Amino acid sequence: KSRNLIYVVFSNFQINVIQFKFTGNTLNFCANNYLGLSSHPAVIAAGIAALRDYGAGLSSVRFICGTQDLHKNLEQKIAEFHQRDDAILYASCFDANAGIFEVLLTPEDAILSDELNHASIIDGIRLCKANKYRYRHLDLTDLENKLKDAQKHRLRLIATDGVFSMDGDIAPLKEICDLAEKYNAMVFIDECHATGFMGPTGRGTDELLGVMDRVAIINSTLGKALGGAAGGYTVGPQALIDLLRQRSRPYLFSNTLPPPVVGSATKALELLMASAEIAQSMAAKTKRFRSEMQAAGFTIGGADHPICPVMLGDARLASLMADDMLKKGIYVIGFSYPVVPKGKARIRVQISAAHSNEDIDRCVDSFREVGRKHGVVS
Repeated sequence: KSRNLIYVVFSNFQINVIQFKFTGNTLNFCANNYLGLSSHPAVIAAGIAALRDYGAGLSSVRFICGTQDLHKNLEQKIAEFHQRDDAILYASCFDANAGIFEVLLTPEDAILSDELNHASIIDGIRLCKANKYRYRHLDLTDLENKLKDAQKHRLRLIATDGVFSMDGDIAPLKEICDLAEKYNAMVFIDECHATGFMGPTGRGTDELLGVMDRVAIINSTLGKALGGAAGGYTVGPQALIDLLRQRSRPYLFSNTLPPPVVGSATKALELLMASAEIAQSMAAKTKRFRSEMQAAGFTIGGADHPICPVMLGDARLASLMADDMLKKGIYVIGFSYPVVPKGKARIRVQISAAHSNEDIDRCVDSFREVGRKHGVVS
């Protein structure tokens, strides 16, 4: 059966309710729609306008006829948003990560990667010929030891997620930048789970931790907080962006982003740059969920991030509890090996500005009931 899924969205920063078709009378607590912008009326209208003005797609890669004024405008806004020189668009952040390391690094160089980096970073690193170091997750001592060993190489690049998607934990960027300066390395961060809502104005973890001027390169996505459709990008120094336009294979040989996606993402950025109210709303709801779940006796991974992993340990338990949550109208997913390490199964809950306080409370109440059924909480 197809029933209604309720989303709370912001129209001119006033709360409105929109109904979407979904299986069952169900609340979605597992999407990356952190700011609720995928259902924002202004974002939808901008996508429709771009569809009408430019068509469904441009049937071309960027260097032929796939670069239109709306693509250049979005790249300019992304660079302005991150306070960097320039930006380059990709079909996804997976493509952005696949397209950067091979161009930037040679066999004379070294890349140092957190062991829990996203699969797209790992795959991108595999494509390059640099000397590869993998340091223990968030372990600054191990990173420093590997930086010492990497001094024999021409150039060193530290690559890390800003926020790690499975646990919602945040990279210690200040300390990483300190080590980078000490050992003459550059810092690259993937901000897919931070752009738009981390930091006072939503610029990301580099803003949150006060290192915007110390992080050299940022890759991120348009497919999560910034409208939720598709697309990724690299933002950084002008010389790097110019090089990527000439050498990055996913950019050169993939069709340009469809105009409706570009139009929607541009409007999402404009809304964020005009006000931090939506991001602040999401932060308050995240705090509400985390505090209520912890008070109920659950262990919640990460800290102060809308990725709220409910740690359960057992894979079957996570799956059964997720099924029971869906029966109560709460859509969440159990995660287990090989997506997460063995013994660390969890249900990953994701909070959105689209959720009302009543939605948060309903989710917590459902977890409390299901948790008691399975003996997780008393």
